Amino acid sequence: MANLLVRNLDDRVVTALKERAGKENLSAEALHRKILEEALLSRKKTFAEVLAAMPNVGHDEDFARVDESGR
Repeated sequence: MANLLVRNLDDRVVTALKERAGKENLSAEALHRKILEEALLSRKKTFAEVLAAMPNVGHDEDFARVDESGR
């Protein structure tokens, strides 16, 4: 396993990390690892996958645009 040293962080970032870590019952270091893993290693869904996962509800007519301008 490698080590990572992050320099020149804004104090507000460090404070927020420590506060969130406390709320999640984690050390700041463990939360830092978790955030990095989620941001860099989690597989993002493609737009097509998101659309395919939507439930098939209603009929096309249910979603027809209604012209309310009186035209």
